[in-house]
Amino acid sequence: MRRIERWARDPGLTARMGLVLFGLGLLYVLFLTALIASGVDVVTVLVLAVVLAFFQVVLSEPLALASVGARILKPGEQPRLQEMVERVAALAGIPRIRVGIIETPMPNAFAIGKGLRSSTVVVTRGLLDLLNDEELEAVIAHEIAHVRNRDVLVMTIAGFFVVVAQLVFRLLLWGSGGSSDRNRRGSGLAIAFIVSLLVWILGQLLLLALSRYREFVADRMAGILTGRPLTLASALLKISGQISRIPSRDLREVQEMAAFFIIPPLRGENLLALFSTHPPVSERVRRLEQLQRQLEGLA
Repeated sequence: MRRIERWARDPGLTARMGLVLFGLGLLYVLFLTALIASGVDVVTVLVLAVVLAFFQVVLSEPLALASVGARILKPGEQPRLQEMVERVAALAGIPRIRVGIIETPMPNAFAIGKGLRSSTVVVTRGLLDLLNDEELEAVIAHEIAHVRNRDVLVMTIAGFFVVVAQLVFRLLLWGSGGSSDRNRRGSGLAIAFIVSLLVWILGQLLLLALSRYREFVADRMAGILTGRPLTLASALLKISGQISRIPSRDLREVQEMAAFFIIPPLRGENLLALFSTHPPVSERVRRLEQLQRQLEGLA
């Protein structure tokens, strides 16, 4: 276990998580200041801040699971899957983890939660049908790595905040009112509108700064935990290949959680790939092949 922890520890990931949390803190202050500048009462803004914090702490995970139709498995249900998750979690030093499933043919998996004792690994029915046991274990190890590295906590917080900023931006866009309203509060609304847009954009950039890098780290840790990096590479290729055949309607149903999945539920290559939350599968496979050679050199 000591060798696993030494290999898996990544100062770059820790630095990025700290940067994202610091940046989100600044954006949060800017966001609340913009609401006050738009004419919202200070007490109302403070109450809103408390309510948002409550929702973040208590409801972010169940709301995220509900948004993609995930349900928590009962004891004894899917025993092979639950035993596999428990085994990998124990190897990673995680005391407790829930297991969820989404009844969709799209093969994928993600982890979400607030800590080592309060996290959930979710897989889809399509993933269970597509992968063999070794590949499934490698994917689970990847998701367990996100929990162990605590980057899933940062992503949960960041993702919730970006959604709130986006919602406020849309409300201001749709509800600016008529000309008399604009004359009365035009400058304040303009400030709130611009700041909400900036908060949303900067929040997305902060997510990108962490999201791509954390996938590389989780791939590496999964390869170390299982001792079979190439098995994870095989799973990634299978999943990405199968997603290209999934109907667009099924993909749209889970796109709110795209940043959390092991492979984003998107089809095709386009200009938006520049802003993808995940690195290219080809680069992930290349790094896993390199890790396999390193592990063989240690044997």
